[in-house]
Amino acid sequence: MADVHCSRCGQTREGFERPPFPGAIGARVQAGICRECWAQWLKQQTMLINEYRLTPIEPKARKFLEGEMEKFFFGPGSQAPEGFQPPK
Repeated sequence: MADVHCSRCGQTREGFERPPFPGAIGARVQAGICRECWAQWLKQQTMLINEYRLTPIEPKARKFLEGEMEKFFFGPGSQAPEGFQPPK
């Protein structure tokens, strides 16, 4: 695995051999996001799916999740739903 200078955390860490997601955003993740930040995204994505009760196979849900992924890695960050309380 090649190391990448992660644009999210700013550290040089292990990257991806192949894009972890299809399409252009997957290529951007492969080029500039580390595996640790990807793992953080997977937790965020799971929370979004559960809180919004999304069905990831539905095109509208997939588009929403891709938009949140874009914000999480390359924008201001993906936010939790209003009133979300993480489990203790």
